[in-house]
Amino acid sequence: MGFGIANGMLLVMIMFFMFPGQAMGSTRRFNFEIKMRKVNRLCEEKNIVTVNGQFPGPQITVREGDRVIVTVINHAKYNVTIHWHGIRQVGSPWADGTAYVTQCPIQTGQKYVHDFSVSDHTGTLFWHAHITWLRVTLYGPIIILPKKGVPYPFPKPDREVPILLGEWWKSDTEEVLEKTLQTGGVPERSDAYTINGLPGISNCSNKDTYKLKVEPGKTYLLRLINAALNSDFFFKIADHTFTVVEADAIYVKQFETDVIAISPGQTTNVLLKTKQNLPTTSFLMVAKPHPFGPSIEFNGNSTIGILEYSQPTKSRKLPLLEPNMPDYFDYELSHNYCSKVRSVDNQANVPKKVDRHFLFTVGLGLTECPKNQVCQGPGGMKAAGPINNVSFEHPEIALLQAHFFNKSKGVYTTDFPEFPPVYINDTNNPLGNAITTKGTRLVELEYNTSVQVVIQGTSTLHTPESHPFHLHGYDFYVVGRGNGNFDPVKDPQLFNLVDPAKRNTVNMPPAGWVAIRFVADNPGVWLMHCHLEIHSSWGMEMAWVVKDGEGQNQKLRPPPPDLPKC
Repeated sequence: MGFGIANGMLLVMIMFFMFPGQAMGSTRRFNFEIKMRKVNRLCEEKNIVTVNGQFPGPQITVREGDRVIVTVINHAKYNVTIHWHGIRQVGSPWADGTAYVTQCPIQTGQKYVHDFSVSDHTGTLFWHAHITWLRVTLYGPIIILPKKGVPYPFPKPDREVPILLGEWWKSDTEEVLEKTLQTGGVPERSDAYTINGLPGISNCSNKDTYKLKVEPGKTYLLRLINAALNSDFFFKIADHTFTVVEADAIYVKQFETDVIAISPGQTTNVLLKTKQNLPTTSFLMVAKPHPFGPSIEFNGNSTIGILEYSQPTKSRKLPLLEPNMPDYFDYELSHNYCSKVRSVDNQANVPKKVDRHFLFTVGLGLTECPKNQVCQGPGGMKAAGPINNVSFEHPEIALLQAHFFNKSKGVYTTDFPEFPPVYINDTNNPLGNAITTKGTRLVELEYNTSVQVVIQGTSTLHTPESHPFHLHGYDFYVVGRGNGNFDPVKDPQLFNLVDPAKRNTVNMPPAGWVAIRFVADNPGVWLMHCHLEIHSSWGMEMAWVVKDGEGQNQKLRPPPPDLPKC
């Protein structure tokens, strides 16, 4: 069954069981009911898909070491999956929530129980839909507190506040996506950006603006999440600075900044210290889109919230102080910001020896336009988002099932190219090698293989773009990044193998590259993809098949009995 509207109803009995090796903390249970709800934004009412009727969705709060059980019940008209972004799913790959990779979608009238543990993370992650473009409204924060008795590595804040950055379309995004894929062209831009679901100051409603009320002389932990479909952001609050303390639920070496650069799929925790004395103004907080490609036309939309100090007397309207925002195309600022994010300790776990090397070229490509159809991509073809000239095709059954039951024939192959088929000047070749093939081609890794992937941006058919790449099932070390073409001789000599950032999502500078390393010690089938939804929809995805190890806790376990069927 495809990504369309589901038919029929099947209810299954659920069994809960603990995987060997799962963390032994408390058990936290949550119910997620996928349902439609009408909301009013930009002075228009719209029917959207929600969890428990909330937008943004409900917050999951757990402690490191907890077991989490979430029952997802689908009452909406669309097939749905929910992905727990950044949760490694060690021993529980069936709970990852990736459509047609780790599970078939949850169809209308069906439910599925996600059972997993939370380990090796403290901080902020988030959950979101992982099918079509339903992520536009299906997302919410995951707050992972330290284990009981374990303090933060910084003074305890007076208050903790999730700040979720998103996008808003007046149109139905499922229709936007369908039209885009049919025509092979570029989708319509979003109509607004949002802070905690609100687009900011508008002419028709004063309820569309998020307000954060604070007190003087206090410390606030802001938990920033970029849940937008297709936009990087610069985030600032006028006349205030931040101390960055965590990225992707991993503590970092603290540094001061007045601006945060954050890509789709990334999370960042910052400490905000308010002013000692009561100010005579309120302060705008602004999330300004930062383009993933220079040719993307700036539509002038930034999302705005208000930082408002509590008044001891009756509240009066105060003037608003605006922040001085970075230039829309300030890639140097973004690059320098990312380079400041470092692991809090010197990391002995950074793989020093690499067993397998990969070079992935990413950018725009072309596929043939079907006969008797008019396509709107360059040259009358369809736009594609290839990795090494391969555009990923989702199969009709979940890859993890095909792998576990040894039924991969006709579902996928393990011949994904380790290097690009043609070596060119990737960052200064607008024609390039544009022709893209389609296929479900994976890379197979032996258990405990140390892997290095260099992700190289290209200018094929298009000016260079940034690509925030997310790896399921793993965190990885960002050992290098640079502009231009990766030099396999010179650039590795400058790799940081001492305190590189450890993340689950990394953004790549336009006309540049990033190098990541990880050890394949989590058996399963794991998607790696650009977190810009349009690029992912065009096929900028691939997957790793990590084989079993020898130990009992190094092997895939059978799927749960309620695993959705295609």
